[in-house]
Amino acid sequence: MVGMKILNLGAGGFIGAHLTERLLRDGHHVVGVDSHSDKVAELLDHPNLTFRETDIRSKDFDLQGLVQSADLVLDLIAHANPGLYVKMPLDVFRLNFDENMKIAEACVEHGKRLIQFSSCEVYGKTVSAILGDRLPDPESPDYATFSEDTTDLIMGPVGKHRWIYACAKQLLERVLHAYGLEGQLNYSIIRPFNFIGPKIDYLPRDTDGVPRVFSYFMEALQRGEPMQLVGGGSNQRCYTYIDDAIDCIARIVENEGGVCDRQIFNVGSAHNETTIRAMAEQMREIYRTAYLKPSETLSEIIDVNPEDFYGPGYEDSDRRIPDNQKARQLLGWEPRWSFQDLLEKTMAYYIEEYPLLYASKAAPRAHA
Repeated sequence: MVGMKILNLGAGGFIGAHLTERLLRDGHHVVGVDSHSDKVAELLDHPNLTFRETDIRSKDFDLQGLVQSADLVLDLIAHANPGLYVKMPLDVFRLNFDENMKIAEACVEHGKRLIQFSSCEVYGKTVSAILGDRLPDPESPDYATFSEDTTDLIMGPVGKHRWIYACAKQLLERVLHAYGLEGQLNYSIIRPFNFIGPKIDYLPRDTDGVPRVFSYFMEALQRGEPMQLVGGGSNQRCYTYIDDAIDCIARIVENEGGVCDRQIFNVGSAHNETTIRAMAEQMREIYRTAYLKPSETLSEIIDVNPEDFYGPGYEDSDRRIPDNQKARQLLGWEPRWSFQDLLEKTMAYYIEEYPLLYASKAAPRAHA
């Protein structure tokens, strides 16, 4: 396939950085836009990359011109950290819906295909979380497996404003679908299921933001501080290694035979389901066997109250299991990385490579 000119909005984030690298390797010309460039620093001199370090909300940002000149638009713009959903819900909605709608409408105006990154959070809660022991088998994966086109989307109450992120993403999907019904937009929607890998987040000490659970655990291990389990760590997630995810996304970009036109895709690894507690225990064991020095203290695992950790208005989904049948049938895609392997690979990055990038901010850890 002849290389395309691809506008990658959010190119400097975790997914965006890995995707930019893959697109360049596949021979595409990429115009990347993000407010930070450190995660793509090694790519900035690539002849097929034009990177614009700016905020898409700035008055001088030429969205219309960039969309008009592109063959394909990728939209990764989002606040995607649970702590932010509780602390700044209006900002989360405005970025995740209002700003993304501007991108979608520019694609409609200029007749451009859009790949919109959504979230597995649009599925909300499982039926088993709502009905509990009234189900014949509440532990069955059938009650937690999410299918793109048939699963009902169940959100929490308005007072639990943590759901504003999921609602904004879901509303955006519905508007794109409506544009598609009227023949005004060719889109593909991606619902990521807990992607993980190098560059997933800055560690808490290096950011004013709110990183995801892996980064909290990673820093706790490096400092010898407690690994805090929100709500006891009983919720379950299916972790997907970033290389597997990018392989699937690249196939959606290529869209051979138009099979991805106006389709929604789960991208996740159902075989990697684990509780957050089990994840903490597995990371702790990897750290103990591979990295812990004799003089250092091994982190303990403790339970914390969700609202004490995140603040009032927090709630969470219990399980998220992707049904990958569509990606398997239309794209021939299957995730390959095991949970143990992806943890080892990601932890190695934060031990061996991350400190070289942020050496000035490295903090001492606790010793026995």
